[in-house]
Amino acid sequence: MTSMSGSPGDPTAQSSSAPTAGLRRRRRGAHSTDGPAPQDFAAAPTLIGPTVRLEQLDHAHSPGLAQAAEDLGDLWVTAIPSSDGMEAEIDRRLGLQEAGSMAPFTVVDLQSGDPVGMTTFMNIDAPNRRVEIGSTWLSPRVHGGRTNPEMKLMMLTRAFDELDCIAVEFRTHFHNHHSRRAIEKLGAKQDGILRNHMLHRGVLRDTVVYSIIAAEWPTVRFGLEQRLRDR
Repeated sequence: MTSMSGSPGDPTAQSSSAPTAGLRRRRRGAHSTDGPAPQDFAAAPTLIGPTVRLEQLDHAHSPGLAQAAEDLGDLWVTAIPSSDGMEAEIDRRLGLQEAGSMAPFTVVDLQSGDPVGMTTFMNIDAPNRRVEIGSTWLSPRVHGGRTNPEMKLMMLTRAFDELDCIAVEFRTHFHNHHSRRAIEKLGAKQDGILRNHMLHRGVLRDTVVYSIIAAEWPTVRFGLEQRLRDR
């Protein structure tokens, strides 16, 4: 898989030295026979934007990720790997990738070259062309800036334009209001609430489910591109 680089709003901008980030705007027909193979969904090709790079998660990222997680601290509404547990968390995600159910990325800040977080395509359902963007956390030093919308634009572009997904899902803790606002700001719509969905730290958690469907993607993409232009 290749990926396109440059500004999300400028598909002509290319980097001669970097892999290209999947920002193509082609659309396959609903009954296309040349779609992606199931193993493509669990691949994690390098995706490059103006200020952030997503690349295949690797143990070499562990020290930087451990520092980023330590800066973030403990948040009761989500699961952040501890600095001591980072190696085990990387092993867990790579194991799910090997099983075909996850595509794990490290989020790298281009200016510093430092890892600043993790994200994934998870709960992959290749036959039905559905993925969830989740298991995401970012260092507080990139909160509120371009990093999250920029990486979401690249991931959604890969999901819809390269993997031909019919829907991309997001899930979060009912009480994670920061995450809910961020998901809604992307343009995702709430599908519902899974009540008593799981035990989180020994407490029952309600999970809010959102999604973006293929028909909504052009509008969502335009909104993200406009949002990034305004920053």
